[in-house]
Amino acid sequence: MCINGERFIPIILVDLPGLVKDAHKGRGLGNKFLDAIRQADALIHIVDASGSTDEDGKPVRPGYRNPVEDVLEIEREYDEWMYGIISKDWSRFARALDTMNKSQIIEALAQRLSGLSITKEHVSTTLSLTKLESLKPSSWREEELKLFIKTLREIAKPIVIAANKIDVPEARDMLKEMMRELSNRIIVPVTALGELVLRRFAEKGYVEYLPGDPEFKIKNSSALTQQQFKGLEMLRDIMKEFGGTGVQKAINSVVFDALRRIVVYPVEDENRYSDSKGNILPDSFLMPRGSKAIDLAYAVHTDLGKRFLYAINAKTKQRIGKDYELKEGDVIKIVAAV
Repeated sequence: MCINGERFIPIILVDLPGLVKDAHKGRGLGNKFLDAIRQADALIHIVDASGSTDEDGKPVRPGYRNPVEDVLEIEREYDEWMYGIISKDWSRFARALDTMNKSQIIEALAQRLSGLSITKEHVSTTLSLTKLESLKPSSWREEELKLFIKTLREIAKPIVIAANKIDVPEARDMLKEMMRELSNRIIVPVTALGELVLRRFAEKGYVEYLPGDPEFKIKNSSALTQQQFKGLEMLRDIMKEFGGTGVQKAINSVVFDALRRIVVYPVEDENRYSDSKGNILPDSFLMPRGSKAIDLAYAVHTDLGKRFLYAINAKTKQRIGKDYELKEGDVIKIVAAV
Protein backbone atom coordinates (compact mmCIF):
# COMPACT_ATOMS: atom_id res chain seq x y z
CA MET A 1 0.00 0.00 0.00
CA CYS A 2 1.31 3.43 -0.96
CA ILE A 3 0.15 6.71 0.60
CA ASN A 4 1.64 9.97 -0.68
CA GLY A 5 4.64 8.11 -2.05
CA GLU A 6 5.29 6.19 1.19
CA ARG A 7 5.22 2.37 0.99
CA PHE A 8 3.54 0.50 3.84
CA ILE A 9 4.40 -3.19 4.00
CA PRO A 10 1.91 -5.53 5.70
CA ILE A 11 2.82 -7.70 8.65
CA ILE A 12 0.58 -9.84 10.86
CA LEU A 13 -0.19 -8.41 14.29
CA VAL A 14 -1.90 -10.58 16.89
CA ASP A 15 -3.53 -8.76 19.80
CA LEU A 16 -3.04 -10.68 23.04
CA PRO A 17 -4.45 -10.05 26.52
CA GLY A 18 -2.19 -9.01 29.37
CA LEU A 19 -0.04 -11.55 31.14
CA VAL A 20 -0.30 -11.73 34.93
CA LYS A 21 2.09 -13.08 37.54
CA ASP A 22 2.18 -16.91 37.78
CA ALA A 23 0.59 -17.30 34.34
CA HIS A 24 2.95 -20.23 33.69
CA LYS A 25 1.15 -21.98 36.54
CA GLY A 26 -2.21 -21.41 34.87
CA ARG A 27 -3.21 -18.21 36.66
CA GLY A 28 -5.40 -15.83 34.64
CA LEU A 29 -5.42 -16.81 30.97
CA GLY A 30 -2.12 -18.54 31.72
CA ASN A 31 -1.22 -21.21 29.22
CA LYS A 32 -3.74 -19.92 26.69
CA PHE A 33 -1.76 -16.68 26.45
CA LEU A 34 1.62 -18.37 26.41
CA ASP A 35 0.50 -20.87 23.79
CA ALA A 36 -0.73 -18.03 21.55
CA ILE A 37 2.66 -16.27 21.45
CA ARG A 38 4.56 -19.42 20.52
CA GLN A 39 3.91 -18.76 16.84
CA ALA A 40 5.17 -15.17 16.94
CA ASP A 41 8.48 -14.08 15.47
CA ALA A 42 8.75 -11.22 17.95
CA LEU A 43 6.75 -9.50 20.68
CA ILE A 44 5.72 -5.92 21.34
CA HIS A 45 5.27 -5.58 25.08
CA ILE A 46 2.94 -2.63 25.67
CA VAL A 47 3.74 -1.24 29.10
CA ASP A 48 1.94 1.50 31.02
CA ALA A 49 4.86 3.92 31.38
CA SER A 50 2.74 6.20 33.59
CA GLY A 51 2.52 3.48 36.25
CA SER A 52 -1.29 3.80 36.44
CA THR A 53 -2.01 0.07 36.04
CA ASP A 54 -1.19 -2.53 38.70
CA GLU A 55 0.14 -6.07 38.15
CA ASP A 56 -3.39 -7.39 37.63
CA GLY A 57 -4.26 -4.73 35.05
CA LYS A 58 -6.44 -2.67 37.38
CA PRO A 59 -6.33 1.17 37.27
CA VAL A 60 -4.33 2.87 40.03
CA ARG A 61 -3.07 6.42 40.47
CA PRO A 62 -0.29 7.47 38.02
CA GLY A 63 3.16 6.70 39.38
CA TYR A 64 1.93 3.91 41.68
CA ARG A 65 3.32 0.98 39.70
CA ASN A 66 6.91 0.68 38.50
CA PRO A 67 6.70 -0.32 34.80
CA VAL A 68 10.13 -1.95 35.02
CA GLU A 69 8.50 -4.68 37.10
CA ASP A 70 5.93 -5.27 34.34
CA VAL A 71 8.70 -5.84 31.82
CA LEU A 72 10.69 -8.19 34.04
CA GLU A 73 7.56 -10.07 35.08
CA ILE A 74 6.47 -10.99 31.57
CA GLU A 75 10.00 -12.08 30.70
CA ARG A 76 10.14 -14.28 33.80
CA GLU A 77 6.76 -15.82 33.01
CA TYR A 78 7.78 -16.66 29.47
CA ASP A 79 11.12 -18.07 30.63
CA GLU A 80 9.43 -20.23 33.28
CA TRP A 81 6.96 -21.53 30.70
CA MET A 82 9.73 -22.50 28.28
CA TYR A 83 11.75 -23.97 31.13
CA GLY A 84 8.80 -26.14 32.10
CA ILE A 85 8.68 -27.55 28.58
CA ILE A 86 12.35 -28.37 28.17
CA SER A 87 13.06 -29.48 31.76
CA LYS A 88 10.41 -32.19 31.68
CA ASP A 89 12.25 -35.51 31.82
CA TRP A 90 15.47 -33.56 31.17
CA SER A 91 17.81 -36.11 32.80
CA ARG A 92 16.86 -38.89 30.39
CA PHE A 93 16.81 -36.54 27.39
CA ALA A 94 20.20 -35.06 28.33
CA ARG A 95 21.83 -38.51 28.58
CA ALA A 96 20.64 -39.21 25.05
CA LEU A 97 22.13 -35.89 23.89
CA ASP A 98 25.50 -36.89 25.37
CA THR A 99 25.81 -39.63 22.74
CA MET A 100 25.27 -37.19 19.83
CA ASN A 101 27.58 -34.91 17.90
CA LYS A 102 27.11 -31.12 17.87
CA SER A 103 24.80 -30.97 14.85
CA GLN A 104 22.65 -33.81 16.21
CA ILE A 105 22.34 -32.07 19.60
CA ILE A 106 21.20 -28.87 17.87
CA GLU A 107 18.70 -30.85 15.81
CA ALA A 108 17.33 -32.65 18.87
CA LEU A 109 16.95 -29.49 20.95
CA ALA A 110 15.28 -27.65 18.08
CA GLN A 111 12.91 -30.58 17.56
CA ARG A 112 11.98 -30.60 21.25
CA LEU A 113 11.10 -26.89 21.03
CA SER A 114 9.73 -26.88 17.48
CA GLY A 115 6.23 -26.18 18.76
CA LEU A 116 7.50 -22.77 19.87
CA SER A 117 8.78 -21.95 16.38
CA ILE A 118 12.37 -22.44 17.56
CA THR A 119 14.81 -23.16 14.71
CA LYS A 120 18.17 -24.92 14.58
CA GLU A 121 19.79 -21.52 13.94
CA HIS A 122 18.27 -20.19 17.18
CA VAL A 123 19.59 -23.16 19.15
CA SER A 124 23.04 -23.04 17.55
CA THR A 125 23.46 -19.34 18.29
CA THR A 126 22.28 -19.83 21.87
CA LEU A 127 24.70 -22.67 22.56
CA SER A 128 27.54 -20.55 21.19
CA LEU A 129 26.68 -17.43 23.18
CA THR A 130 26.19 -19.30 26.46
CA LYS A 131 29.30 -21.46 25.82
CA LEU A 132 27.20 -24.49 26.75
CA GLU A 133 28.25 -26.23 23.55
CA SER A 134 31.47 -27.23 25.29
CA LEU A 135 29.62 -29.00 28.13
CA LYS A 136 27.81 -32.29 28.11
CA PRO A 137 24.05 -31.63 28.39
CA SER A 138 23.80 -34.13 31.26
CA SER A 139 26.14 -31.87 33.29
CA TRP A 140 23.89 -28.82 32.91
CA ARG A 141 22.52 -27.79 36.27
CA GLU A 142 19.25 -25.90 36.68
CA GLU A 143 21.30 -22.70 36.44
CA GLU A 144 22.72 -23.62 33.01
CA LEU A 145 19.38 -24.84 31.74
CA LYS A 146 17.69 -21.58 32.72
CA LEU A 147 20.53 -19.60 31.13
CA PHE A 148 20.01 -21.57 27.92
CA ILE A 149 16.25 -20.86 27.98
CA LYS A 150 16.63 -17.13 28.75
CA THR A 151 19.19 -16.62 26.00
CA LEU A 152 17.16 -18.70 23.55
CA ARG A 153 14.06 -16.63 24.27
CA GLU A 154 15.96 -13.39 23.68
CA ILE A 155 17.20 -14.68 20.32
CA ALA A 156 14.11 -16.50 19.07
CA LYS A 157 11.44 -14.17 20.49
CA PRO A 158 12.95 -10.67 20.67
CA ILE A 159 10.87 -8.12 22.56
CA VAL A 160 10.35 -4.44 21.80
CA ILE A 161 8.93 -2.45 24.71
CA ALA A 162 6.28 0.09 23.79
CA ALA A 163 6.32 2.50 26.73
CA ASN A 164 2.75 3.77 26.39
CA LYS A 165 1.00 6.80 27.93
CA ILE A 166 3.91 9.21 27.58
CA ASP A 167 1.20 11.87 27.34
CA VAL A 168 0.69 11.41 31.10
CA PRO A 169 3.06 13.73 33.07
CA GLU A 170 4.12 10.99 35.52
CA ALA A 171 5.44 8.93 32.62
CA ARG A 172 8.47 11.20 32.20
CA ASP A 173 10.27 10.04 35.35
CA MET A 174 9.09 6.47 34.86
CA LEU A 175 10.47 6.46 31.30
CA LYS A 176 13.87 7.65 32.52
CA GLU A 177 13.95 4.81 35.03
CA MET A 178 12.99 2.30 32.34
CA MET A 179 15.77 3.56 30.07
CA ARG A 180 18.24 3.24 32.95
CA GLU A 181 17.15 -0.12 34.36
CA LEU A 182 16.42 -1.76 30.99
CA SER A 183 19.23 -0.23 28.95
CA ASN A 184 19.83 -3.46 27.01
CA ARG A 185 16.25 -3.55 25.66
CA ILE A 186 14.66 -1.74 22.74
CA ILE A 187 12.30 0.81 24.33
CA VAL A 188 10.03 3.06 22.25
CA PRO A 189 8.08 5.89 23.94
CA VAL A 190 4.47 5.76 22.72
CA THR A 191 1.24 7.71 22.98
CA ALA A 192 -1.39 5.38 21.59
CA LEU A 193 -4.05 7.93 22.49
CA GLY A 194 -2.26 10.56 20.41
CA GLU A 195 -2.07 8.19 17.43
CA LEU A 196 -5.77 7.39 17.74
CA VAL A 197 -6.72 11.07 17.84
CA LEU A 198 -4.61 11.87 14.78
CA ARG A 199 -6.00 8.91 12.81
CA ARG A 200 -9.58 9.95 13.54
CA PHE A 201 -8.96 13.63 12.85
CA ALA A 202 -7.17 12.75 9.60
CA GLU A 203 -10.19 10.69 8.49
CA LYS A 204 -12.42 13.71 9.11
CA GLY A 205 -10.05 16.02 7.23
CA TYR A 206 -9.16 18.08 10.31
CA VAL A 207 -5.44 17.28 10.11
CA GLU A 208 -2.91 15.99 7.61
CA TYR A 209 -1.06 13.06 9.12
CA LEU A 210 0.65 9.92 7.87
CA PRO A 211 1.40 7.10 10.37
CA GLY A 212 5.01 7.41 11.43
CA ASP A 213 5.29 11.12 10.67
CA PRO A 214 7.07 13.14 13.39
CA GLU A 215 4.49 15.93 13.07
CA PHE A 216 1.08 16.80 11.66
CA LYS A 217 -0.58 19.76 10.00
CA ILE A 218 -3.93 21.22 10.99
CA LYS A 219 -6.02 21.59 7.82
CA ASN A 220 -9.36 22.77 9.15
CA SER A 221 -8.95 24.64 12.44
CA SER A 222 -12.46 26.11 12.24
CA ALA A 223 -13.92 22.61 12.65
CA LEU A 224 -12.09 22.11 15.95
CA THR A 225 -13.32 23.11 19.37
CA GLN A 226 -11.03 25.14 21.60
CA GLN A 227 -10.44 22.05 23.73
CA GLN A 228 -9.55 19.94 20.70
CA PHE A 229 -7.19 22.59 19.39
CA LYS A 230 -5.48 22.83 22.78
CA GLY A 231 -5.19 19.05 22.92
CA LEU A 232 -3.55 18.95 19.49
CA GLU A 233 -1.04 21.60 20.51
CA MET A 234 -0.12 19.54 23.58
CA LEU A 235 0.22 16.48 21.36
CA ARG A 236 2.44 18.44 18.99
CA ASP A 237 4.84 19.20 21.86
CA ILE A 238 4.94 15.52 22.86
CA MET A 239 5.62 14.44 19.28
CA LYS A 240 8.35 17.04 18.96
CA GLU A 241 10.02 15.72 22.11
CA PHE A 242 9.82 12.04 21.15
CA GLY A 243 9.86 12.23 17.35
CA GLY A 244 6.25 11.16 16.80
CA THR A 245 3.57 9.14 18.56
CA GLY A 246 5.83 6.08 18.58
CA VAL A 247 3.23 3.59 17.30
CA GLN A 248 4.72 3.13 13.83
CA LYS A 249 8.23 3.38 15.26
CA ALA A 250 7.50 0.48 17.62
CA ILE A 251 6.40 -1.71 14.72
CA ASN A 252 9.39 -0.66 12.62
CA SER A 253 11.72 -1.41 15.54
CA VAL A 254 10.41 -4.96 15.71
CA VAL A 255 10.96 -5.58 12.00
CA PHE A 256 14.19 -3.73 11.33
CA ASP A 257 15.96 -3.77 14.71
CA ALA A 258 14.74 -6.81 16.65
CA LEU A 259 14.22 -9.14 13.68
CA ARG A 260 16.93 -7.48 11.54
CA ARG A 261 14.95 -7.56 8.31
CA ILE A 262 15.46 -5.65 5.07
CA VAL A 263 12.89 -4.88 2.36
CA VAL A 264 13.49 -6.34 -1.10
CA TYR A 265 11.26 -5.99 -4.17
CA PRO A 266 11.14 -8.85 -6.72
CA VAL A 267 10.03 -7.78 -10.21
CA GLU A 268 9.60 -9.38 -13.63
CA ASP A 269 10.50 -6.31 -15.68
CA GLU A 270 13.78 -4.84 -14.43
CA ASN A 271 13.42 -1.73 -16.59
CA ARG A 272 9.93 -0.72 -15.46
CA TYR A 273 10.20 -2.19 -11.94
CA SER A 274 6.95 -4.03 -12.59
CA ASP A 275 5.27 -7.41 -12.91
CA SER A 276 3.97 -8.82 -16.21
CA LYS A 277 0.79 -6.74 -15.86
CA GLY A 278 2.63 -3.46 -15.45
CA ASN A 279 2.07 -3.08 -11.70
CA ILE A 280 4.96 -1.09 -10.25
CA LEU A 281 6.77 -2.79 -7.35
CA PRO A 282 3.76 -5.03 -6.68
CA ASP A 283 5.44 -7.21 -4.06
CA SER A 284 7.82 -6.74 -1.18
CA PHE A 285 9.62 -9.29 0.97
CA LEU A 286 11.02 -8.78 4.46
CA MET A 287 14.22 -10.80 4.25
CA PRO A 288 16.70 -11.47 7.09
CA ARG A 289 19.88 -9.43 6.83
CA GLY A 290 22.55 -11.45 5.07
CA SER A 291 20.05 -13.15 2.75
CA LYS A 292 21.28 -14.00 -0.74
CA ALA A 293 19.62 -13.75 -4.14
CA ILE A 294 18.89 -17.49 -4.04
CA ASP A 295 17.04 -17.02 -0.73
CA LEU A 296 14.78 -14.45 -2.36
CA ALA A 297 14.09 -16.82 -5.23
CA TYR A 298 12.96 -19.53 -2.82
CA ALA A 299 10.90 -16.98 -0.85
CA VAL A 300 9.03 -16.02 -4.01
CA HIS A 301 8.43 -19.64 -5.06
CA THR A 302 10.17 -22.95 -4.38
CA ASP A 303 10.35 -23.80 -8.09
CA LEU A 304 11.99 -20.45 -8.80
CA GLY A 305 14.69 -21.30 -6.29
CA LYS A 306 15.24 -24.78 -7.69
CA ARG A 307 15.50 -23.49 -11.28
CA PHE A 308 17.53 -20.37 -10.41
CA LEU A 309 20.01 -19.33 -13.12
CA TYR A 310 20.92 -15.78 -12.15
CA ALA A 311 19.34 -12.50 -11.06
CA ILE A 312 19.44 -8.91 -12.22
CA ASN A 313 19.85 -5.91 -9.95
CA ALA A 314 17.24 -3.61 -11.49
CA LYS A 315 18.88 -0.48 -10.11
CA THR A 316 22.32 -1.16 -11.57
CA LYS A 317 21.14 -3.45 -14.43
CA GLN A 318 23.98 -5.80 -13.48
CA ARG A 319 23.70 -9.58 -13.55
CA ILE A 320 24.22 -11.10 -10.10
CA GLY A 321 24.71 -14.66 -8.91
CA LYS A 322 22.93 -16.70 -6.28
CA ASP A 323 25.42 -15.64 -3.57
CA TYR A 324 24.81 -11.92 -4.02
CA GLU A 325 23.96 -10.46 -0.59
CA LEU A 326 20.71 -8.53 -0.72
CA LYS A 327 20.63 -4.93 0.41
CA GLU A 328 17.85 -2.75 1.81
CA GLY A 329 15.60 -1.52 -0.99
CA ASP A 330 17.02 -3.83 -3.67
CA VAL A 331 14.82 -4.39 -6.74
CA ILE A 332 15.63 -7.85 -8.11
CA LYS A 333 14.60 -9.81 -11.18
CA ILE A 334 15.03 -13.58 -10.84
CA VAL A 335 15.86 -15.50 -14.00
CA ALA A 336 15.14 -19.25 -13.86
CA ALA A 337 15.31 -22.17 -16.25
CA VAL A 338 12.09 -22.92 -18.10
